[in-house]
Amino acid sequence: MATDYDAPRKNEDEVREDSLEELKGRRNDSQSAVVDEDEAEAADSYELPGADLSNEELQVMVLPAQSDEFTCASCFLVRHRSQVAVERGGLLFCKDCEG
Repeated sequence: MATDYDAPRKNEDEVREDSLEELKGRRNDSQSAVVDEDEAEAADSYELPGADLSNEELQVMVLPAQSDEFTCASCFLVRHRSQVAVERGGLLFCKDCEG
């Protein structure tokens, strides 16, 4: 094990405090018998500040597939032509789906 010679050294009292039994005792004292609540239920109850987006309308410009792009028949992602791995029955498949 590597030794850090720059770290401050502990005296005998500090070494005794860090004994295995002492550390086990601290761990058991800090644990409680209360079961944590479900994270999904807790997340539903939180409301972020300014999170009311009900009146928002997204403005996104959708472009058609370009001449150097294709849509994979497996994952349906639009990819560059250099990602074509195989063509079967007129359908193109990307390298990720064929790999």
